[in-house]
Amino acid sequence: MFENYVEVWTSNNFQRYTINSIIISTITVLGVLLTSIPAAYSFARIEFPFKNLIFYLLLLSLMIPEIITLLPHLLIIRGEIIPLPFGPTWMNTLQGLTVPFMGNIFVIFLLRQYFKKIPNELWEAARLDGASHFYFLTRIVIPMSMPIIVTVGLFTFIIAWNSFAWPLLILTKEDWYPVTVSVYSFVREVGPNFHLLMAACLIAIAPILILYFFTQRLFIESISNFGIKE
Repeated sequence: MFENYVEVWTSNNFQRYTINSIIISTITVLGVLLTSIPAAYSFARIEFPFKNLIFYLLLLSLMIPEIITLLPHLLIIRGEIIPLPFGPTWMNTLQGLTVPFMGNIFVIFLLRQYFKKIPNELWEAARLDGASHFYFLTRIVIPMSMPIIVTVGLFTFIIAWNSFAWPLLILTKEDWYPVTVSVYSFVREVGPNFHLLMAACLIAIAPILILYFFTQRLFIESISNFGIKE
């Protein structure tokens, strides 16, 4: 049985593509958290003009099917709409695979709802001690919100790991092929050898299962906290 996994792992550059997926997914998660946490905190705890209007407009964008956004994203990373840093085009690049997905409205929504549950008394006490919003966010809010942060990080990692259409659209070289594209190519190569296909699929989902195993406590805790009303 194990020879099937060995054959899959050593063929079709499966090792390199798996490493590519780990890199792509990890960078995407870090980018999403880096942009979403400050945005969610601003919508939850800072007053500024048209805050609710902007937030609801962002929520409305969730109604747009993802497939519709592929063409605008493609035109942007090809450099046809705005000038791009790090080169005239992001085709066949790591930034092309990650940057377009570092702004996630759904993650901002989940984090905002969680941040709003943090008692205002903590902010009042911190402000009396001279704390800024940055200090309050980094020293109090983020440590208290680790369950939801881990949860949205896990969701983002899974989405980035399972991404197929976007890499297939922007990659014409194999340098940054993710594991999903590798499995697709492998299916075309091995044909009806289902023992190899099942081995390839299991290897492809193994990192997700391992990640969930180590984060399930925080994942379950975040879901439980959402069900508790003050």
